[in-house]
Amino acid sequence: MEIWLLILVSLSVSLLLFRGRKSSSLPQLPPDPNFLPFLGTLRWLRQGFTGLNIYLRSVHHRLGPIISLRVSSRPAIFVANGSLAHQALVLNGAVFADRPPAAPTSKITSSNQHVITSGIYGATWRTLRRNLTSEILQPSRVRSYSHARRWVLEILSDRFRKHGSEEPIVVVDHFHYAMFALLALMCFGDKLDEEQIKEVGYVQRRMLLNFSRFNILNLFPKLTKLIYKSKWEEFLQIRREQEDVLLPLIRARRKIVQEENKDYVQSYVDTLLDLELPDEKRKLNENEIISLCSEFLNGGTDTTATTLQWIMANLVKNPEIQERLYQEIKGVAGEEAKEIEEEEAHKMPYLKAVVLEGLRRHPPGHMVLPHSVTEDTVLGGYKIPKKGTVNFMVAEIGRDPAVWDEPMAFKPERFMGEESVDITGSRGIKMMPFGAGRRICPGIGLAMLHLEYYVANMVREFEWKEVKGCEVDLAEKVEFTVVMKHPLKARAVPR
Repeated sequence: MEIWLLILVSLSVSLLLFRGRKSSSLPQLPPDPNFLPFLGTLRWLRQGFTGLNIYLRSVHHRLGPIISLRVSSRPAIFVANGSLAHQALVLNGAVFADRPPAAPTSKITSSNQHVITSGIYGATWRTLRRNLTSEILQPSRVRSYSHARRWVLEILSDRFRKHGSEEPIVVVDHFHYAMFALLALMCFGDKLDEEQIKEVGYVQRRMLLNFSRFNILNLFPKLTKLIYKSKWEEFLQIRREQEDVLLPLIRARRKIVQEENKDYVQSYVDTLLDLELPDEKRKLNENEIISLCSEFLNGGTDTTATTLQWIMANLVKNPEIQERLYQEIKGVAGEEAKEIEEEEAHKMPYLKAVVLEGLRRHPPGHMVLPHSVTEDTVLGGYKIPKKGTVNFMVAEIGRDPAVWDEPMAFKPERFMGEESVDITGSRGIKMMPFGAGRRICPGIGLAMLHLEYYVANMVREFEWKEVKGCEVDLAEKVEFTVVMKHPLKARAVPR
């Protein structure tokens, strides 16, 4: 133990001396809070992402909006300021548009980064993203799935009518099921039965909820394959189960597409079957299609279900906000309306304000996926080295007291003023729940449509009431997204 301590101290002192020899005229790395860089990070590594968020928040309060941590041989930069995020992601977007190399477990789930979220910035990534935005997320194609959104709304309403008025219901469970039903239909082109929907939901969420458990496998892959052999086998088994569920659906869709004179609405799988990768001069293989389908399902289900729960929790906790929203809905759609149409939801400014406040106060991810810079650059007066990893702290940006009055309060009225907030970040960043710049979430339009449509219809049909003994608790817990530590239990009383 004494020898190892001596080695670590020597390394740290050497690092400090090396830093000291640098010319003071050149930009330095952002401040690191740890005197012993690698040892300091162990304090929060043991606590996972929740510990990291708490630790980073305290460090930013002491050292400012941009800091660095030594997690590996390359520094990890953390940015908690909207102005700096705009400077990096929008004004200097090309330099900050790359992704770091995938960890060993992520290489498997992403088919060696052949997906949009973690793909290396280049021709393949542009092809995959363009295919998504110009096909399944193209506005006319999104409108063609209005029947699917109505079908899912009926599923939700039926479930809430059966149980909601008599006993508290765990709202998020129903949101997850409904969103999987909707995204699976868009992905595979057909309505899946209840058993299939639950099966798809199970394998997807099992991978997501267990992913953090496998982070230790990424530290020293060759060593952990010996030490944690059973954990590696467990991870690979979960991936195989995912393949076993998704692959038959993909192959069934391929068969339908190959048949002639078939009248159907195009699905996401259809657009992938003949897609060619420009860099590699080939079509996608089945494993890559599985990874892209998994990404599509995750991107539109867990994040939307999580945000819906946070919004409904705040409406339950603040009945006066719920009542004001209900009055707007009645005023636009009429008191006798059985359903709020999508076009009507767009005409409701307070509804949009409620959704935006939900995204600001409770972004589904407290950080966007890490960015990597393609060349040495400077941000906020500090050096960002080539291939350095940059993390943008979404929650801190959206709760910055210098930008937002009473940032921890749920106040939709803040979005009702004359000055609109650009959630794409192109004109400036005050909040960025979908990221910003070249890596902004391509599903931002679809997500806003789903949030507005389902919130409006759930408030139109039901009055959501707090249950004694199950009071709303806004404490957070990090899973794939940042969820309610104590899931919302409420009564849905038909109006």
